[in-house]
Amino acid sequence: MKQSKRAMISWSLYDWANSAFATTVMAAFFPIFFSSYWSLGQDSETTTFFLGMANSVESLIVAVLAPMLGAIADSGSYRKKFLIFFAFLGSIMTGALYLVAAGHWVQAMAFYVLANIGFAGANIFYDALLPGVAGHDKLDFVSALGYGMGYIGGGLLFLLNVLMVLFPAAFGLADTVQAVRVSFLMVAIWWIVFSLPLFFFVKDDAPSKGLGVKAAVKKGFSDVVHTVKSLRKLKMTALFLVAFWCYIDGVDTIIRMAVDYGTSLGFPAESLVIALLITQFVAFPAALAYNWFGHKVGLKRAIMIAICAYALISCMGFFMTNVTQFYVLAVMIGLFQGGIQALSRSYYARFIPAGQEAQFYGFYNMLGKFAAIIGPMLVGVVTLFTSSHRAGILSLVVLFAVGAILLHRVDEEEAAKAARSFVVGEEGVDA
Repeated sequence: MKQSKRAMISWSLYDWANSAFATTVMAAFFPIFFSSYWSLGQDSETTTFFLGMANSVESLIVAVLAPMLGAIADSGSYRKKFLIFFAFLGSIMTGALYLVAAGHWVQAMAFYVLANIGFAGANIFYDALLPGVAGHDKLDFVSALGYGMGYIGGGLLFLLNVLMVLFPAAFGLADTVQAVRVSFLMVAIWWIVFSLPLFFFVKDDAPSKGLGVKAAVKKGFSDVVHTVKSLRKLKMTALFLVAFWCYIDGVDTIIRMAVDYGTSLGFPAESLVIALLITQFVAFPAALAYNWFGHKVGLKRAIMIAICAYALISCMGFFMTNVTQFYVLAVMIGLFQGGIQALSRSYYARFIPAGQEAQFYGFYNMLGKFAAIIGPMLVGVVTLFTSSHRAGILSLVVLFAVGAILLHRVDEEEAAKAARSFVVGEEGVDA
């Protein structure tokens, strides 16, 4: 396929667009605002439990829908259409958080869950467009470029939002509460505006099979069954997915729950925000540098090193006692976060049969979402029953250990060879 620099940049800009949600909303302002504004009167352990449950409910919904939507998208070239739908869903629900009044935590959780569904659902089809945007030799670079753009774009808007919160009068705002609420609106607008290049300049190059929506839905159901059967033959692909399921669980949980954890230790909100900014701006060059590092030592080995680093971060988090240590952990997370995400995404692309990208990335994201059900729930439940936030964060080490052990057993040459020779027949799966 002829590669277009404009398509690569436009595809990468979607990370710039939606990372504002991941940073300003998911990682920072929602957990802080949820505990201090929407969940008035609740103790910190209960707030952590509710936040973990909200993340788990969203993850469960996306996990159930992901492979089906992926199969439908592959059947009728609906990848970009689905991406646009979910991007608008996420943006609108994020903007709706502006309307939620103090104490209305149920309404806040509902909008947040729907916004997360939009965010995660769009990412399924965003990932699935990658193999069509970049050739085999550009996969790792473009994947890393997307994450790098996401960190710098999300970081820039987050910095502006932080300044709004710290100095609301300078922006014509009444107080900190209004600044946070306006930030939700800004994220919604930012998300759609910077998605436009992808909407206009990236083509869905999946071959159209002449199917209408109804026929695509019907074939989608059939393809999901075929995909499950195919994973029995694509054994190394399946093994990688299970390994990914385990280690990305810990990564996503740390991203989602870090601010809540810092709050539980009594760190001031300003310090938590500074830590998030540190992570964002360290992660931008680190994501690109880790792509280079991955090609020097091998993608699998680079992912393994990142998993070990995250296990160490969890252990250090258990013993953390002051803000300076929190900043050190923020730097460490920034060094490895983009790398493990970008290399996992492009590494998996090598193990997918041609023409079934959305379907297989649906399973990829499904496993990531099922993992994200377990992680926040694990932290929330352990915290609730032990009355110890430290015990909750330490529990993630088990997930990193299991992920590393399974990844070690993946034979990438065997996986790539099986994917190249894989054929889906009219009546069943063959390889």
